[in-house]
Amino acid sequence: MALPPLLHLQNVALTFGGTPLLERAELAVAPGERVALVGRNGSGKSTLLKIAAGLVEPDAGVRFVQPGATIRYLPQEPDFSGHDTVLSYVEAGLAPGDDPYRARYLVEELGLTGEERTDRLSGGESRRAALARTLAPSPDILLLDEPTNHLDLPAIEWLETELKAARAAIVLISHDRRFLEALSRATVWLDRGQTRRLEEGFSAFEAWRDTVFEEEERERHKLQRKIAAEEDWLRYGVTARRKRNVRRLGLLHDMRKELKEERKRVGDVRMAAAEGETSGKVVIEAKGVSKSYDERPIVKDFSMRVARGDRIGIVGPNGAGKTTLIALLTGQAAPDAGQVTLGANLQMVTLDQRRESLDPTWTLAEALTGGRGDTVTVGTEKRHVVSYMKDFLFAPEQMRTPVSTLSGGERGRLMLARALAKPSNLLVLDEPTNDLDLETLDLLQELLADYDGTILLISHDRDFLDRTVTQTLVAEGEGRFVAYAGGYSDMVAQRGHGIGPRTVSPEPARPAEKAPRVEGRGGERKRRLSASEKHALETLPGFIAALERDIAKIQAALDDPDLYTRDPARFEKLTNLMANAQSKLAESEERWLALEMLREEIEGEKFPALRLR
Repeated sequence: MALPPLLHLQNVALTFGGTPLLERAELAVAPGERVALVGRNGSGKSTLLKIAAGLVEPDAGVRFVQPGATIRYLPQEPDFSGHDTVLSYVEAGLAPGDDPYRARYLVEELGLTGEERTDRLSGGESRRAALARTLAPSPDILLLDEPTNHLDLPAIEWLETELKAARAAIVLISHDRRFLEALSRATVWLDRGQTRRLEEGFSAFEAWRDTVFEEEERERHKLQRKIAAEEDWLRYGVTARRKRNVRRLGLLHDMRKELKEERKRVGDVRMAAAEGETSGKVVIEAKGVSKSYDERPIVKDFSMRVARGDRIGIVGPNGAGKTTLIALLTGQAAPDAGQVTLGANLQMVTLDQRRESLDPTWTLAEALTGGRGDTVTVGTEKRHVVSYMKDFLFAPEQMRTPVSTLSGGERGRLMLARALAKPSNLLVLDEPTNDLDLETLDLLQELLADYDGTILLISHDRDFLDRTVTQTLVAEGEGRFVAYAGGYSDMVAQRGHGIGPRTVSPEPARPAEKAPRVEGRGGERKRRLSASEKHALETLPGFIAALERDIAKIQAALDDPDLYTRDPARFEKLTNLMANAQSKLAESEERWLALEMLREEIEGEKFPALRLR
């Protein structure tokens, strides 16, 4: 028997500005469920999550929360008002019975000290502080809106591991395909105001979505044929039987109304790069290039030859020097030492991650035309600005909309539209996936796959890297960059692990806290258990005991000899839950044993006489 939901939204409706955003939307979250909430930009995902969190009141519908169930919501834009430091902000999210130690533990795990001023946080620091506040109370339900935004790859991989081990139910909005695939077990698709649910993770979603669209298209064609047949009857087949004629005429009006009021799905971006002339065989050659800021090495003794057609991805923690390396390789910054030589006949187009080349006072049309008339030059072809806007899903009435009022996704599409209109044979893309929905990401990947020129790409999106690059440069720390053949997964296979812990602080000026150590004999420094290790030693036994209880309950249900025959779907679900719980139990036991052995070793070093007994 399925567990009753902790949170249930039924028949939710909400209208903004006369246009229905949500119509009969549903969301049910049972204990321990992992739900991916997906849909196009602007479909209402964030609004539905706010309704689930109790922050927005719908026009109609029911919101039910099990008595005593705790919910924590991660917004895209956290509000730090009333809090001077990160730690005070995080601790303010704790309820009276919550463990205050966990707040500091999470702040440190996320690479912060807790003493950072909230009015001076970068985008990445704001996101990490908000994550710590949301995760610290260990709630029953986590509602996470774009949790990986502004995070570097080490932080994304840490968060993925943390959420996999969490006991809370999770509803997750993200444009990171790999993140969704790793965490979700069910998918809720919000499309044209309504929700559909798939009892499988995100990896199965896209094939299912395409099947739904194909079925819709078949039904639309059938309706159109019916209307055509009835219109033919209206013109040529009306008889004297008035009652039947009135009924058929009414049915025809109903079918026309159904077709007219049908909400058509959002179209796809139509993008193509305006390719320039062929560049020389050698695009960039760097020899012994170094660059430092405030005596800190950002790039150190870097050498590389970039050939025509290469697709190079650059990955590493925030602050590791990825953007600086790109600037050096493209001649936008001068090295302190070494030499960079650019090849012949280069036509470079750059997409910067902060969208700084967009003047907020421009209108959408001015941003595309440069303020010169109503035409856009796309390669060598001239097109009307409205026609080109439609290729990137902008409505004609947005022509005079100021750039400052555009959403993050709209600004991202605008930057792509500007960049792809210019002839190029070298594309330099710094975080191009920011704020783009999954469908637009797919089309961007296809465009880059067909691009004949050379690509330099900075991205934290592992799936995007795997699909687009043929070589990966990894920031190893202290200015060193190492090249690996293939995409991100190929790099991980060659290194044996991902890009590892954050070895570079996002704020170089901030002094790193040293791990506490004790003085050993001969002046040798000996380590102590860290705060996170002590916390794990204290909490793992309880977590292991809870897992054992869960396994016993699942096993009791599976012991029913008639379960598979009576309810095969429940049998499969319980089997998957059992495998997942057993895997977590094994990992937790191994972790506890390793920490216990480490504790004994450290205590033996502190009290060597005990070891001799």
